[in-house]
Formats: sequence, C-alpha cells, structure tokens
Amino acid sequence: MLEFRNTDVHIGNVPILRGLNVKIAPSETVALIGRNGAGKTTTLRSVMGFTDVKGQILIGGEDITRMRASRRPGLGIGYAPEDRRLFSGFTVEENIRLPGEVAKLDPDTQAARLDKVYRVLPELREMADRPAGAVSGGQGKMVALGRALMLGTRLLMLDEPFQGLAPALAQRYGEALGRLREVDPEVTVIVTESNPALLKSFARRTLVIERGEIAEAEHQAA
Repeated sequence: MLEFRNTDVHIGNVPILRGLNVKIAPSETVALIGRNGAGKTTTLRSVMGFTDVKGQILIGGEDITRMRASRRPGLGIGYAPEDRRLFSGFTVEENIRLPGEVAKLDPDTQAARLDKVYRVLPELREMADRPAGAVSGGQGKMVALGRALMLGTRLLMLDEPFQGLAPALAQRYGEALGRLREVDPEVTVIVTESNPALLKSFARRTLVIERGEIAEAEHQAA
C-alpha cells in the first residue's frame, strides 16, 4: 500500500528523514513511534505532499512523489494532524463532512461514509449539531478522526492522536480504532505516538524512528 524508497527530507538545512526505506502492506495497522523531533510528523506530512522530498513515495505502486498535495486525498488518503484544526463556527457534522464536500463526493457516497464514521465513533452522532468550538480537546480529536475517515478509504494517518487525552478518552479513542478494524478491515492505518504502550492493543507492527531513520521494526499480535 505505502512505500518509501530512499526518502530524504530536509527542513531548511536540517535533515529530518534520512534514506527512509519502508513498506507498509494493505490493511496493515502500523504504529510509528519515536521521541519528539524523530521525524514522525514529517513522515506523514511527506505522504500528504507538504514537504520537499528526495527519493520516492508510492501508494499502491504509484509514485506520488511529484503529485500535487491537493490531489493526494483523492487517492483515498485521510490525515488527522496533531493539532485538530477544526472550524469552530461549523457544527461537528459539518466539520466531518467538509472533506467530502471539497472532494465533490456525490450525496450517496457522502451519506455512506458519514454512516461509517458514526459506526466507528457513535458518540459523534450525539454531538453532530454541536458547534465544533464548544467541544473539548479530546472530543475534538474524535471529530478530527471522523473527518479523516471521510476520505481515508485506503490509507488513514493519525498524528499523535493520544497526546493530551485523559485516560478515559484515550481508552475510548483506542476502542474506536478497534471498531474501525471491524467496520473497514481493508484500510491501512498508521498512527504516530511517543509512547508505544498506548498502541499495543491494536497495532500489528511497530516501526521505531530515530533521527529520521527506521531503527527497529518489531511485529506484534493483532
């Protein structure tokens, strides 16, 4: 599904990713862990086209390295950045539906994907009409996950989703990811995190990134 081939990324004169060579299989759930500054966020942003990449990034065997960032969500990629970036003047449901509106999905497709979001995150259905500016930080992360699911039919990338969550909310978020596997077993999921213990319950494989290089890969039970 996703492959990095000798991928280098610099920000200014600072090397962030160094010769990354990684393959992630279709329907795999992968935890990408590492300390702050290790390159986790840059890895996801590079897939989205937000960095200047040397080397190659492939989705389903297609080289997307030079593809415009605006076209990449149309490949079935959903991305939830670390900062939620919700539109506070929109309702929760309007925030979730927004990517589908921008992508000009037909009404039936939008309705089917919204139904999937609510099956994965049933509490969002209850919050649908609430202004996004009135939800808590943890609830906002749930909304951001729902929004990413509107386009993430092939690849879903979640950047530090557990950061700042209270234990109860972290548990609910983890349960939602477990339901996602039941609702859509084909989607490939990448979750970045500094604390690997938070991802053990659902990540099938853990990749450890240090100084922009994959230093270790350990397999885990599903």
